[in-house]
Amino acid sequence: MSRRVYIFDTTLRDGEQSPGVSLTVGEKVQIARQLARLGVDIIEAGFPISSPGDFSSVGAIARAVKGVTVAGLARAEFRDIDRAWEAVRHAEQARIHTFIATSDIHLKHKLRMSREQVLEGVVAAVRRAKSYTSDVEFSAEDASRSDFDFLCQVLEAAIEAGATTVNIPDTVGYAIPTEWGRLINDICSRVAGIEKAVVSVHCHNDLGLAVANSLAAIINGARQVEGAINGIGERAGNAAIEEVIMALHTRKDNLGFHTGAHTEEIYRTSRLVSTLTGMKVQANKAIVGDNAFAHEAGIHQDGMLKERTTYEIMNPAMIGISRSNLVLGKHSGRHAFRQRLEDMGYYLSGEELDGAFAGFKKLSDKKTCITVEDIEAIVEEQVSALPHSYILEYLHISSGTAVVPTATVGLKWEGQLFEEAACGNGPVDAICKAVDKITGISCTMINWGINAVTSGKDALGDVNLKITTDGIKVFLGRGISTDVLEASAKAYVNAVNKLVHMNRIAAEGRVETKEVEN
Repeated sequence: MSRRVYIFDTTLRDGEQSPGVSLTVGEKVQIARQLARLGVDIIEAGFPISSPGDFSSVGAIARAVKGVTVAGLARAEFRDIDRAWEAVRHAEQARIHTFIATSDIHLKHKLRMSREQVLEGVVAAVRRAKSYTSDVEFSAEDASRSDFDFLCQVLEAAIEAGATTVNIPDTVGYAIPTEWGRLINDICSRVAGIEKAVVSVHCHNDLGLAVANSLAAIINGARQVEGAINGIGERAGNAAIEEVIMALHTRKDNLGFHTGAHTEEIYRTSRLVSTLTGMKVQANKAIVGDNAFAHEAGIHQDGMLKERTTYEIMNPAMIGISRSNLVLGKHSGRHAFRQRLEDMGYYLSGEELDGAFAGFKKLSDKKTCITVEDIEAIVEEQVSALPHSYILEYLHISSGTAVVPTATVGLKWEGQLFEEAACGNGPVDAICKAVDKITGISCTMINWGINAVTSGKDALGDVNLKITTDGIKVFLGRGISTDVLEASAKAYVNAVNKLVHMNRIAAEGRVETKEVEN
């Protein structure tokens, strides 16, 4: 049996189902391009039938990203499968990923179907998908709580119908490594025709065992692992792809498996996903957390000074962490700026580069030295820009302990300037109310936070906030500036632009919202 493990990344599908995460098409394409540079084998770009926006983003990724398989998720229904194919058909390598639940609890309470009906649905769905592409994946949702004999029946039927990958999901994160490894081993031994398909696993992290379960599955015959960057996803998230990759790489002496991943791209991929989703990585997170390669205890520091491997099992450079803090300044030119971006893994279009360079020059007038972290913030703000958006033209604030906070805001929309003033219970509240007056949209802010991108009194402030209009759909906004209030205004306008953009896309077609898990 091959020792090659395929990496199936679902950051853009299951990962985006994390509460409060809503990515634009441009942000998804940027992440997908970076995932391709990381060397994942399959990118699950989304669930095309769920909304016009998801359909558009899957199609955009299929057209833009090369050298990787692009998959679209579909329930075991013809309309889902047809829509998925329409979205992924322009990909160099297209996959349709269809699924249905197999546990009795799902059959009884969610699907209200008999086992016989499920079996018929599996065969029909896989055959339909197979009529479009030779690359078809089938998932048995809630496999970890399914009757084993019935699960084997379903997998046999899917393979016979033409599935080339069969995925065994631990949908609710219920399994533990010993039993999960045994289940995968039994499936590989029992299911007729299993040698015709790649066995895959999709483990959730409700008990903190997603990566451990994924590794147990590999040891017992699985050759594809599904997960997300930084482990994001429904509830407690998915298996963290970077942890799976580095566990296989670091312990290849014991495990003997390998992937096609370029490990030096891990850290930048993690940073990009964290920034664009607004989900910060915990400091003690394995592999990519701020403390992953930090040493405070004296005995550890002493050992590190003498020999790095005394307390580090991985070299930070292996995942793309550079110890240098090389800076650019106000006299740096466009060519040097572009070269620095490429060194960091950013490949921008001409228009994006123009915007990023303008932001760099503007910031360099305010700061003595521009660090790599500053550049990342500038570029990622540029990448998040949307067409037909409100642009913050100016901001004037009157605030203090003895005055009512007042904000005057000027926004441009397609070249026309709109101005409004408003009072609030604080300067940020006043800014938001002024923006609401201009846009005609009344939003509720449900979260606001700020981080210093770099150290020093002239540090770039990075504001992340979330807004909603209905209490259900949440939009993330991000703004950067050396001025906290300007950063807040940019973040609020960014979130409003996403809301407007989503409403525009929704107006173009009927939106079907679904809860999807695998």
